[in-house]
Amino acid sequence: QVQVVESGGGLVQAGGSLRLSCVASGRTFSFYAMGWFRQAPGKEREFVAAISWSAGDTNYRDSVKGRFTISRDNAKNTVYLQMDNLKPEDTAVYYCASSRNGAYYGGSENEYRYWGQGTQVTVSS
Repeated sequence: QVQVVESGGGLVQAGGSLRLSCVASGRTFSFYAMGWFRQAPGKEREFVAAISWSAGDTNYRDSVKGRFTISRDNAKNTVYLQMDNLKPEDTAVYYCASSRNGAYYGGSENEYRYWGQGTQVTVSS
């Protein structure tokens, strides 16, 4: 059974930083791309960042480029999202997801098969 578990959310002031972690178990972690998505209150879930199976390629939504960094440690079955210079508009529940295959690291939710329960990130102004 595949499990995806996020951690690291919390409350931070604007301009601050947080690092989210996501551990995936139950399948060979290094075979699959991983992604982060977020959902703000009253809004649809949106793509944030993704990383290929080898960590050689990454993809970000425009509004987080230069502020967020996705990385992974295949030995620890863990993917990270380092979030710097946080803004109030980054407030959302952040979800980690494991892709259906290793080649896709885009922003389509349909290409991600396993999802975590989410972790809340709140940025105060």
